[in-house]
Amino acid sequence: MLADATRVRIVLALRDGELPVGRLAELVDKTPAAVSQHLAKLRLARIVSTRQDGNRVFYRLANEHASRLVSDAIFQAEHSISATPAHHAHDGVDTAGPNNADADATSQDAPAAPSLPNSR
Repeated sequence: MLADATRVRIVLALRDGELPVGRLAELVDKTPAAVSQHLAKLRLARIVSTRQDGNRVFYRLANEHASRLVSDAIFQAEHSISATPAHHAHDGVDTAGPNNADADATSQDAPAAPSLPNSR
């Protein structure tokens, strides 16, 4: 379900609260129709839920797990491209090599969630 970049961007956009389809479309640089299709799939997977206000539908993450899953996947990907990924830059941990595989588990502060990636 989260293998699609647009759906990942939608989940990241919803981290801070609910949004209508039109605003989500602007944020992920897709048409409202395309975003609606992705939201329907995310809703079937129970990753997002809705609230209706008049004729407007607002989408929000169903729970914190979807956001955390996407953040963790991005953090893991950062490990494959850098010896010191951006999410470790603040703690000075060099995560290269097999001896530091559990570096995240010993950190007291959770890293900041990744920002919304560009769709271009």
